[in-house]
Amino acid sequence: MTAEPVTVGAIVETVRALVECESPSADHAAVARSADVVAAVGERLLGVAPERFVIDGVAHLRWRFGEETRVLLLAHHDTVWPIGTIERIPFAISGDVMTGPGCFDMKVGLAMALHVIASLDDRDGVTLLVTGDEEVGSPSSRRLIEDTARGARAAFVLEASADRGALKLERKGVSLYEVAVDGLAAHAGLEPEKGVNATIELAHQVLAIAALADPELGTSVTPTVAGSGSTTNTVPARASVWVDVRARTAAEQQRVDTAIRALATVTPGASVAVRGGVNRPPLEAAASASLFARAQALAAGLGLDPLVGVAVGGGSDGNFTAGIGVPTLDGLGAVGGGAHAEHEHVIVSEIAPRTALVAALVADLAS
Repeated sequence: MTAEPVTVGAIVETVRALVECESPSADHAAVARSADVVAAVGERLLGVAPERFVIDGVAHLRWRFGEETRVLLLAHHDTVWPIGTIERIPFAISGDVMTGPGCFDMKVGLAMALHVIASLDDRDGVTLLVTGDEEVGSPSSRRLIEDTARGARAAFVLEASADRGALKLERKGVSLYEVAVDGLAAHAGLEPEKGVNATIELAHQVLAIAALADPELGTSVTPTVAGSGSTTNTVPARASVWVDVRARTAAEQQRVDTAIRALATVTPGASVAVRGGVNRPPLEAAASASLFARAQALAAGLGLDPLVGVAVGGGSDGNFTAGIGVPTLDGLGAVGGGAHAEHEHVIVSEIAPRTALVAALVADLAS
């Protein structure tokens, strides 16, 4: 198919179509409808229908050009916004600001990816993977991401940029655990001494868990949602706490995982069990360094402002590609702000230079 020139107007119209089809991650029917829209737009632009994968009820799409994937573009079409948000926050452009649920995270990035590929004279070696469950940790798409990326020269993640357009050179790895304590119920008034208080044991566990953090290394270990007991006059027989762990390196992530699984009880008669584990490996600085240097050189050649890179705490599907050893550069999508917030927005004038940079990177690495 003949390459199509990229215009901001065309990208904006694509974004409108994507945003106006709401796609909250937990609503599989809505995500399927969104996949239909993405597939239709992509087929019009790229001249070929995507492969469609429905895994655990979640719709994912892939366009693969050629026999091997040398460059992978990663995007997702699910959002955090519930059905009906579009009525309250409709797609709109006022001056240089675009608004609408999911525009920043990350339907502008998805539209950019589609139009970049459409603009290429030679698409051989380029793959676009569009997942439908990134916002909930990619439980159904992780294997698809890793299998698609394996052996690629580069993975470019079209997630939104950090503040002021900075690329994301590091992302912390994410782990999630539920730590459950079992005790023994007894009447709190008549014979509390016959019980084993799970709440007291949980308090010991929470303090031990929080002590695993290492702020100097950027490792956070945060007890979050906790609960215990059944009635106000019963010694609690069960208690639990969820734990969010973020770490900059795989070694730190593994250290915390080992320690949490080795938790020992303090209260006689109590027991502790751990569920969960590593959700996303870290995107370490080494995984992005060479691609960032290339992007800086290409940006200079295009006459763009110098690129800035930062480390961020949140995860993305780029964590998975970096985790299997594929060089990965993240945050190449929209410039704006307010991800997951009411003030979510995109700076329209940044779409063209950003798209030009992505197109240059893809052409450079795919050839």
